[in-house]
Amino acid sequence: MGNSYAGQLQATRFEEVLHNSIEASLRSNTIIPRPVFSQLYLETEQPLAHDGRTENDDEDDEEGSESNSPPIPYQMKPPPEGCCTTDGFCQAGRDLRLSSLASDSLDVAPGFMLVGIKSPSLPETLLVCAVDRRFLPDERGRNALLGFSGNCMGCGEKGFRYFTEFSNHINLKLSSQPKKQKHLRYHLYRNNQGVLVKGATISWRGHDGRMRHIGSILTEGQVTTEEQPPNLATQTPGSYTVGSHVDPAGLPQIADLPQSLPNGNHAVPSITQPPPNQSGPGRTSVIGIHANAGPPKKRHKGWSPESSASSVSESTLKTLPSSSAVSSTVTNGSRPEPAALLGSSQCSSTPLSSPAPSVTVPNQLLHTCRLQPVIFKGHGPLPQLTGNVSEVLVSSLLQSCYLSSQALPRVYQHYGPSPIQPLSTEMQILLTIYYLVQLGPDQVPLIEDLEQIFMRSWRESHLSEIRQYQQPQTPATQGRHYAIETPSTLPGLPQHLCLPHQSQQPVTSSQLPWLAQLAASSCGEAVVVLGEHIRSLAQGLQQTFTKLMEGQLENTNYVVLIVTAPGQETQSCVVVTGKHQCRALAEGMFSPSEGLKEINHQLSTGVGQELIHFCNSLGQDGDMDSILDSATAESSEPSPVFSSQESPEDRNLKSTHSSKDSQSPKERASSPKETCSEYSVEWREVRPIQLAVARKLLSHVCAIADSSTQNLDLGSFDRVSFLILVPPSEVTFQQTVLHLRSSGVLQDLGNLDQESVSQREAEHYVVKMDQSAQARIDSLIQEAHSNTYTLYILVHDHAHWDISSASYSSSDSGLGLVDQLLNSRQVRDAPNILILHVTSFPFTLQTQYTRISPYNEIHWPSAFSNDVDLYHEKTRYFGVSELLESTRSGSSLPLMRHDSSFESMASALEERFPKLHSVVIRTTVLIQHYCVALMAASGRIGGSHSLHKHTSVETLEIVQALLTAAQQCPAHHGHMVLLRIPSLALAAWAHRRLSRVRRQLGLEESFEIILGNPNQALIIGQIFTDQIKTWLQIQDSDWIPHTYLELEALPCILILSGAEPLGESLPRSLKYCDLRVISCSYLHRTTLEQELGLAAYLVRQESQPPHNPGPGSDLLESDAEKLSSTDNEEEEAQENDDSPLSSSQQPQSCPDSGALDALPSQSSTVPNAQKGSVDAVQSSSQSQPPFQSQLSSQSFPHPQPVPHLQTQTQVQTHPQAQPTSQLHPQPQIQSQTQPSSQTLPQPQSLSQVQPNPQTQPLPTSQSRRQHSKSTSSGSLSPRSSSPHLSCSWARGVSRPPSVLLPRALYDIITASDSSGLPRCTSFLPHMSVAWASSFRPLLSKMMTCTEQSLYYRQWTVPHSYHMDSSNRTEGRSDNFHPRRLLLSGPPQVGKTGAYLHFLGILSRMLIRLMEVDIYDEEDINYSAQAEGVQYHSLNATWPNPDIMRTMPFDYTIHDPKYDDISAVYSPGYRPSAEGNAVRQEDVYLRRRTSRIKLSKYAAYNTYHHCEQCHQYLGFNPRYQMYESTLHAFTFTHLLLGEEIQLYFIIPKSKEHYFSFSQPGGQLESMRLPLISDWSPDSIKSPIFTPTTGRHEHGLFNLYHAMDGASHLHILVIKEYEMAVYKKYWPNHIMLVLPTIFNGAGIGAAHFLIKELSYHNLELERSRRLEGGGPAGDVWPFVILADDSCVMFNAVDRDAPIGPTEHAVSLKQVLQHMEACPDLAQFGLCGIRKWSSRGLTAGNRQREPFSRGHLHDFLLLNVDQSQNIQYDQNRFTCHDVDFTLRLHSAGMLVCRFNSFSVMKKQIAIGGYRTFIIKTKMTDVPTSVGPSQYVCAPDSKHLFLATPAQLLLEKYLHHTSQKLFPLSTKNYTHPVLSVDCYFNLGPEVTVCFVSSRPHSVNISTTGMLFSGLLLCFTDSFVTAGFLKKFTFLKGATLCVISADRSSLRQTVSRLELEEEWRFRLSDEFQTANAKEDRPLFFLTGKHI
Repeated sequence: MGNSYAGQLQATRFEEVLHNSIEASLRSNTIIPRPVFSQLYLETEQPLAHDGRTENDDEDDEEGSESNSPPIPYQMKPPPEGCCTTDGFCQAGRDLRLSSLASDSLDVAPGFMLVGIKSPSLPETLLVCAVDRRFLPDERGRNALLGFSGNCMGCGEKGFRYFTEFSNHINLKLSSQPKKQKHLRYHLYRNNQGVLVKGATISWRGHDGRMRHIGSILTEGQVTTEEQPPNLATQTPGSYTVGSHVDPAGLPQIADLPQSLPNGNHAVPSITQPPPNQSGPGRTSVIGIHANAGPPKKRHKGWSPESSASSVSESTLKTLPSSSAVSSTVTNGSRPEPAALLGSSQCSSTPLSSPAPSVTVPNQLLHTCRLQPVIFKGHGPLPQLTGNVSEVLVSSLLQSCYLSSQALPRVYQHYGPSPIQPLSTEMQILLTIYYLVQLGPDQVPLIEDLEQIFMRSWRESHLSEIRQYQQPQTPATQGRHYAIETPSTLPGLPQHLCLPHQSQQPVTSSQLPWLAQLAASSCGEAVVVLGEHIRSLAQGLQQTFTKLMEGQLENTNYVVLIVTAPGQETQSCVVVTGKHQCRALAEGMFSPSEGLKEINHQLSTGVGQELIHFCNSLGQDGDMDSILDSATAESSEPSPVFSSQESPEDRNLKSTHSSKDSQSPKERASSPKETCSEYSVEWREVRPIQLAVARKLLSHVCAIADSSTQNLDLGSFDRVSFLILVPPSEVTFQQTVLHLRSSGVLQDLGNLDQESVSQREAEHYVVKMDQSAQARIDSLIQEAHSNTYTLYILVHDHAHWDISSASYSSSDSGLGLVDQLLNSRQVRDAPNILILHVTSFPFTLQTQYTRISPYNEIHWPSAFSNDVDLYHEKTRYFGVSELLESTRSGSSLPLMRHDSSFESMASALEERFPKLHSVVIRTTVLIQHYCVALMAASGRIGGSHSLHKHTSVETLEIVQALLTAAQQCPAHHGHMVLLRIPSLALAAWAHRRLSRVRRQLGLEESFEIILGNPNQALIIGQIFTDQIKTWLQIQDSDWIPHTYLELEALPCILILSGAEPLGESLPRSLKYCDLRVISCSYLHRTTLEQELGLAAYLVRQESQPPHNPGPGSDLLESDAEKLSSTDNEEEEAQENDDSPLSSSQQPQSCPDSGALDALPSQSSTVPNAQKGSVDAVQSSSQSQPPFQSQLSSQSFPHPQPVPHLQTQTQVQTHPQAQPTSQLHPQPQIQSQTQPSSQTLPQPQSLSQVQPNPQTQPLPTSQSRRQHSKSTSSGSLSPRSSSPHLSCSWARGVSRPPSVLLPRALYDIITASDSSGLPRCTSFLPHMSVAWASSFRPLLSKMMTCTEQSLYYRQWTVPHSYHMDSSNRTEGRSDNFHPRRLLLSGPPQVGKTGAYLHFLGILSRMLIRLMEVDIYDEEDINYSAQAEGVQYHSLNATWPNPDIMRTMPFDYTIHDPKYDDISAVYSPGYRPSAEGNAVRQEDVYLRRRTSRIKLSKYAAYNTYHHCEQCHQYLGFNPRYQMYESTLHAFTFTHLLLGEEIQLYFIIPKSKEHYFSFSQPGGQLESMRLPLISDWSPDSIKSPIFTPTTGRHEHGLFNLYHAMDGASHLHILVIKEYEMAVYKKYWPNHIMLVLPTIFNGAGIGAAHFLIKELSYHNLELERSRRLEGGGPAGDVWPFVILADDSCVMFNAVDRDAPIGPTEHAVSLKQVLQHMEACPDLAQFGLCGIRKWSSRGLTAGNRQREPFSRGHLHDFLLLNVDQSQNIQYDQNRFTCHDVDFTLRLHSAGMLVCRFNSFSVMKKQIAIGGYRTFIIKTKMTDVPTSVGPSQYVCAPDSKHLFLATPAQLLLEKYLHHTSQKLFPLSTKNYTHPVLSVDCYFNLGPEVTVCFVSSRPHSVNISTTGMLFSGLLLCFTDSFVTAGFLKKFTFLKGATLCVISADRSSLRQTVSRLELEEEWRFRLSDEFQTANAKEDRPLFFLTGKHI
């Protein structure tokens, strides 16, 4: 074709291109420039690019630029002064934005066009300008004149000749050189409505800029993979897009592509073969396609026409970043379509006028080709298929992928002037072919991988734009998702193939077939493209079928059909023709349940019989059944296991054990001596981490209760009940019951003793989710409805199992029950039902429509987080990630591996039986392997040497470990082998088959075979049951094991069936987890991880499983030599060409089986120690006898101590062999490698019984293994000299089980995606959900569980058959159920124990919530003698004022909170000798409390929410919450000397309690009732509660305490706390104290309450008078209540057992007191403080009313007590002071002893919490009481504490020094005039009032030891003081506000006559002058 194909060399451009190429190479330090000639050869004819961007579009654009060279700085010319510089306006200030000018009529000069300019500062709009059309390109991007001519459409200025000048005028504000190609972006035109809109993109061709070069292009011989720059794969994204040239094809350039393919020599160098030492991920070379064909070039060296992708597939597959879009047809709702119906149902974006022609499927297609082709629909309609359509499958997976990759998310659809475009059809087809080319011969295409390739390509082409959008949307790691920061990319895909820049010219449909041929040519015949010679898809399909029938596609896996015709859209489809691929895809099209149905159908119709017969035949070794029959006949003579193959010496050495080994388990069990000291069962223990998770669950429940949503009122529940829902598996059900019985939860919930928790009682709390669950849950709903005080927890365990929508599930399927029951309206709306979902795989419940709030998710602490160390765990969790890690560590044999020999046998049979399901074939082969291995290992088959080649090494090793483990333990503990067979029918067949072989071999008592059917109970033989009972020491004769956990240490094969595991836990004796037959078709994260989760394990922390199992490992179980026949042969073969031993072959510890026996026997002639599978080793050993194993005594005459683990041992070619690294300290069986000609004396071993090693080759490792197995339990092991071998089970529990996987799954699971996570994590999470968009980031390795949850919530949507699909509410972004939690944690980690413990602590917490700590202290200071006088009768209802006046006033303080204050002197009282007996230790302990259950009349704090309280707390439908107003209230008081302004905060709902002025609405007064008013539902007295620091904990919710009665409750708060109290109590009236009281004490609050109340009483009387009513009738009482009064009690004196107390409401207490007929005669009433011993302490409480001090809860008559004020300055003892003054004024004080108040202990806030801090630091400091005062004018440390408080504290703590004569001198008290101060517990105070007519005690004849005068008023005179007599040396203390008043007081009272003063006796409080210190003077009596 020559150059005519695409154009001629354009010589005129040569210099320019050469210059650009040189410049580009100079500018870039890593990027290889594109050869000049490849730029110049072609100038193709192509339509516009998608978005019209030029080649150098973003060349200098900073937005995406991260190139290595700094951009050339560009400085714009500064704008002229005074001009407009606003974006979107020109310098003349006129608007240029398209949005503004769209409707304006614009004057466009002739020859000019309107053009839209892209401004970097206004990405969302365009600027309008007019440009001369001559300087713009035509539609082909050509013929634009150089230069510019434009006009401004804003101000009309014309004639701009330079684009630089014009860009300045329109304020583009660029940081780079202005270029018209970059900023003139769109044509503008007017639509039908005449509105100016954006039109087509201006298709600039990039002739004028520097050409950019794609990174790492393999130009002719320039860079091979070996020479590849090391950082190529880790370039920043910008390096590719900005510093790279991307060709018009939208594909990166490649320089050396051929023009034609004359003889197949010009394969597309899309991948290079990695050198053997570099086969790790990401070594793929970075190459691509140049869209313009160039002249033929030489092929890149290192490529051969046959180089298919298989050489790279191993490494690249491991790095597939796959987020599956649709991982099976089921996931996107499409089913495999019957081919005959396809024609009519096809849809195309361009419907064809004529019907598509049909295609006839040839007859006998399956029979002839032995495959069923799969047709992937692609672009365009698929022709109708006719004829033999049943033998062709059609899938729409690929089509769905294409569509989803082109459906841009909404966020990108309106991206301003530069719309982001999806991938073109041609690009998708090319990428698809590239992907298929990379696949290995056995790999199956995954749509997920292809989707990721599309996404990667699209992202890189729009890197800068995407970044602007997605950085703020996603977690912190988001930026990494779009970068190409890791070398591990998509499978074999050239790096830059992912980076085509859409701004370039796209691939045209005419070029596509040729480019596709080119792309496919590198893989030989594996991918065939039919494109150039077919006119329609029908023709291509017909050709394909013809070639298939003729056998021309024998070596072809994929045929890609491409139809391109001028003027029509490109059409395509892919026909899969590879046998393996067709089978896998066909099986993947069915859902798991359909797959199981198909398997059952095949089994029931008998089509598998031929396969079974085929497998039974062992070739020339005979038929398996006949060999077994002969063995059965011979087995009449007893033969211990393994004996038949042993040498006579071995047999003699072993005879010491043979009698024991031949015992039946029953005999063993009955032998008491044979016990194993190492056996222990630990699954009953609760581990610290489980406790921590239980607490996390509890804290989440509390968070729901504490939130303001009122969704859960924990305070209203008094008990917990629960129901645990489990999947319909009998074992899971019994396992949960077992955990429940042993957890003690039922005891915690009450009513059950430990002994009485029977199986039946526990089963009542667990239900299987089958048809029986309906009735159980219905009854629970009924219970919940009737028991509103019980909190019901529905625990939905294994919550991912049934997520089917009830409306989509048939009743017989058993699915949809969870949706029907848990999502029902009754459960959802019940306020006392809380649902806890528990699952290992929460992804299914984390979708866009989830019902669970992200805040209600609890994740198990990760093993990698630092938190785990805090729990002091004795165990370490070993799960899926640790299994994966073991495959990468290389330090030992991986715990997870595949079995190559099994895979090769299964593959061969799959080709032989194309109609059979692969699971049937694989299961048959596997069971055959187990049967043969049993025959070989049992030793009962003569000539068993020939059997080994009919099984695999892995299977043989499993069976041998199973058979021999029990022999090493005196109690015969052994291992469990798990065989996972999902199909119930296949599992039953496997059980029958294995049981028969076991019976025929006489091994029935050696191990058990258990069929694990989820629908049936566990069945095991009686002898094994007896064995377990002996181990577990169970005496119950009827006991049988119900769970797998109880099979601990039982040697058994467990065949676990069922479509998926249903939560069954496995014992720690699980040693092998055989998953070789699980299906590889359903690649969902949940499916894969729950199968792998079967092997999850808790390992004792002391042992580090992957590294060092320790010296006690059994020799039996070596795994090292298996490397020669399993796992990763090809990869390691490439990696290790340079060393005979790979790293993983170094003799090291096996994590699952102990120390290695020795090095694998290796031939010195085989260069690779791991080459090939069993077959390969067999073929390589045809020419030489297998190497024999040597005993250590012969190989090594002088056994040496074992070298360290890392010793590198090389295979030797001379007769001597090095000692190998062993973990045993003793010499063990060693392996020696020798030339084949060498002969040495050999002991008889299995490998020597072969008649002819040449004709019956055996893998060398197998012969080695047999010898070690057969002799290991004899005396050749150093341990065998002891009578009992150590327990193999005990060693096994410290090592996780080994996992065997299908090869396909192994490759997928062990691969990592580009984020470094295992590939399976990026699969679709579950078949019931779909990805919301293909345009999603990958999961990141750094994501926490919470971030993963948010990821799935953003990017997955449920299918219509998912139960959450209906959870959508219009107009709401979230529709979370408020009482639903999700606990997630890895499998087998202990979630059941955690949630059971949670139920227990929740129950205990509810009990605790219903209890409260009440001060429970006995009254103090009662004299021993009881009063003999009874004043009131015991049944008196109310106090009689006359009787009360005859009662003496009790001056003594009895409240225990005042046990450290000064006693008040009264004549009749004598303190006991020991005082109040305050023990020294009690000083430091908190006061005595009792925990009391809350009654229904309790007061509550802000944490209480219940439905009844809603309206009370402000949730009133009539009023908006928080709707309240602030009202000022002013009154004058003489004591304060000024007007006081108070503020009331009054909620709208409480305004009726106040009167307001009309008009104006000024607050006038608080309404008071009349004395005569009475209502049974209201309280007349306003309740005032002073409070500080207790906005959350104060008990202000009196709704229940008042029993619903209406009452006026006012909180008295300090100004600075106003906001926080208003926030927590929005519906309470607040009285805000003036600012001056911010630092005041409780005295100030009570003072203001009392004075305000009296002032209000006067106002109300005036208001009543004005209204014509009687003034004196207004109710004069108010209540002063403490903020910690929680409950109230009344004494029932008529109880038969004597007086008792019972809880009553505050309403009852107050209504009783208010109803007292003579209440107006009392000045102050109160009630006593509750004490648990209050009614039992003698006679003192028998008097129903008493007269004495009152505290905490007071009913105050503000009218009678108007002249006695609280001391506003007081901080302490203000109530004692007030009561004394009130009594001295002659008023009656009465305590109602029939009522008591309970005070709650509140540790936070309150008026008693005072902090003494210094003025300097303002932080609490330890300042002693002696420093509270100082001498006046001294330089002392001033304190930032009120002066009054300092004085009170000083007098309290230092009174012994101040009043030395008063200490412990009750008969000589300190005289205190008109006030009471606490002078400490050792000083007694005698209170006297100086007021005339006051009531004082008789002081005649008394001698006082001191005199205290504080702020004396005019009533205190010198004459008054002369009435009292003082001791000589008595102390005087005079306190005043300042020094002058102090002196005046001394002179006025003539104190100097009797008292001596010194200058040093004057003091002040330690306050600065501005803080107004108090002064006092002391003196001595003369």
